[in-house]
Amino acid sequence: MLDAAPALTVNDECSGHCPVAKTARLIEGKWTTLIIRDLLTGRKRPSELLRSLAGISPKILAERLKFLEVEGIVEKTVYSAKLLHTEYGLTTRGCNLEGVIAAWAQLGQRDALSAEPRTALPKSA
Repeated sequence: MLDAAPALTVNDECSGHCPVAKTARLIEGKWTTLIIRDLLTGRKRPSELLRSLAGISPKILAERLKFLEVEGIVEKTVYSAKLLHTEYGLTTRGCNLEGVIAAWAQLGQRDALSAEPRTALPKSA
């Protein structure tokens, strides 16, 4: 019989060992998550990512790709055929984030289809 995974606890402060915090640091920010989403469909050139990520600047894209490369989420391949070009693709570690991105997509789809009115959370005293 397999042991159940340890229960996650919510603490006042998040330690560096918290698995949720570790994952959040990897995929934090709008652009990082969307870059991973786009690379889940296959390798892309930076120009393809710029077209699919409306509103991202070339500088931010380069910074996010470098961060993801350092973190082992994406790999950069430089081809030197007739014309030099670069492609980015997910590593095995990056592909492991597919479930997280899929869960976010499902949550976004459910929220978008929800007929319930949105209300603000009550302010705490």
